[in-house]
Amino acid sequence: MLCPKDRKTPLTLDNLDAELSAYCCQDCKGHWIPLQHYEEWQAQHPNLSDPDPSRCRESLSEDFVLSEYDTKAALCPECKHYLSRARISLSNPNHESAAFYVERCPNCSGIWCDLGEWAMLAKLGWHGAIPLLFTPEWQARVRKYELEDQERLAIIDKLGNELAQQVFQLASVLEKHPNGDFAVAYLMRRFEQ
Repeated sequence: MLCPKDRKTPLTLDNLDAELSAYCCQDCKGHWIPLQHYEEWQAQHPNLSDPDPSRCRESLSEDFVLSEYDTKAALCPECKHYLSRARISLSNPNHESAAFYVERCPNCSGIWCDLGEWAMLAKLGWHGAIPLLFTPEWQARVRKYELEDQERLAIIDKLGNELAQQVFQLASVLEKHPNGDFAVAYLMRRFEQ
């Protein structure tokens, strides 16, 4: 098997995790995880199967460096289909969004992780359910969190941090109150005058 990214470097058997064998490219340091290897590893870790999409709000660790091969199209080393990509969006310490892509073969379901991506997925608790990351439902939930975060940043930018935090706190209180919608209607009427 050859590296999905450069299509010339042979992949060698390696351990990606203590109990997960995968094939490593000695050039780009990415890993190919055949479906059978992944499913066997998953069976040994059944408690990892329910990831939380809200963790996309977590910051990238400072030692994570996006692979130079991340945006390059890849071919499955087993069946030669182009790999599908799932966007993994996270925030970074500068409050900007950052993303990387995990790839999966739509035919044989093998998984490709560029250098550092498996460790980041493990940190997030998403490595136990990688196929879920490729579903439209998952991607929609993550986009919802991204849009909420962008909206919060825009409010902070327009109102300043102190006033924005008061607005967020009031919104949280009103959401939980059984008649909170009356207060929202009142505020809307005030701004229409």
